[in-house]
Amino acid sequence: MSPFYQSLKHGRFMLIYLIILTALVSRTPELIAQERRTLAWPEVARKIVARLSLEPGERVIVIAHPDMFQDLVPHLRYEVIKTGGIDLGVINILASSAPIPWETGIIEPSYGSSRAVYRRMFEEVDAGIMLPGAVPAHPAYAALQERLKSGQGRTIHIHWTEDNSVIPLPGQPVPSLYEIDGIYQSVLLNTNYGALSRIQRRFERALRKGEVHVATPLGTDLRFQVGSRPVNRQDGDASARRADAGVILIDREIELPAGVIRVAPVEETVSGIIAFPPSQWDGRPVQGLRLRFEKGQVIEITADTGEDHVRAEMDKAGAAGRYFREFALGFNPELTIPDHRPWIPYYGYGAGVIRLSLGDNSELGGAVSGGYVRWNFFTDSTIAVGNEVWVEKGKLVMPVTDDGE
Repeated sequence: MSPFYQSLKHGRFMLIYLIILTALVSRTPELIAQERRTLAWPEVARKIVARLSLEPGERVIVIAHPDMFQDLVPHLRYEVIKTGGIDLGVINILASSAPIPWETGIIEPSYGSSRAVYRRMFEEVDAGIMLPGAVPAHPAYAALQERLKSGQGRTIHIHWTEDNSVIPLPGQPVPSLYEIDGIYQSVLLNTNYGALSRIQRRFERALRKGEVHVATPLGTDLRFQVGSRPVNRQDGDASARRADAGVILIDREIELPAGVIRVAPVEETVSGIIAFPPSQWDGRPVQGLRLRFEKGQVIEITADTGEDHVRAEMDKAGAAGRYFREFALGFNPELTIPDHRPWIPYYGYGAGVIRLSLGDNSELGGAVSGGYVRWNFFTDSTIAVGNEVWVEKGKLVMPVTDDGE
């Protein structure tokens, strides 16, 4: 083959390659969207609206991200109308990260005035459905949250994204969006909500009567009491009756998938040690971390490596960074950690997973403010309330059943 022909052939391949590459780059948003699973939209919408238990004439609005779950929106609106509710439509949030050459510093300063107007618009909203991508920083979301804080209305939250609802385990890969969507859809549709509610109520009654003891193989040995603190049960009940019986904000913010129970223990009763698996603090790795608590506050920090990183994060957080925030225990057997390529699904709502968090617990009815929040997940704990063991080595001892209380 002549050098001329070889050069021509190489050039032709390069041209084809560049054409394909250009097409791929230009279609990146579409390709990213195709990575998500096509869900059973009618069934998903039917289940979500059913959890609202709408009364005839209740007014419902959807708040969504323009690039996420838009195929679900018409089905939600249809189900609202079908069940006797009043459809108020959908508000798509304006994401400042949109791929448009906007000037910096233009979008965020407008949030305050938009939020005030939205607050007036939402004065007669009874229920909201918050879809993935919408967060409290967005004006419409924040305005509806203000209504909830005033003791009116309720919302269902569906945070099905890979960047916050998925908690990776050390050395394990993060699942794909396709896998996440499939698992969360299955859990949403197949959870036994009645059984979940019953076991959570049983656990709440136990919490009121006894001291909680949390232990792990690494050396966690923590004790606390909840006293009369509010206990938030995320059992999927988003009815008006349930919301009106709530006492804190998150009693009106119901998560789907469901499964966790959350409480801010009485700070003065929190004492002992939390021993951490490999973790990151201040964006850097830490090994062998142990925090000792007395009266709810960190009094000692030790680590095999990275102790300075822990102290740096806590110093940036202020006083809240050294306070115990929250105890949370997952109860949903449909959200347990997979055996193959394990990860923690949906904020640790699976049966036997716990959170021992640090920071501001004011939204839970606690006494610590300051804004800082750090969630710490544990998958191998043993939990006893009084003399009764509820979790043993990460497994829920009292399983969800259909039996009565």
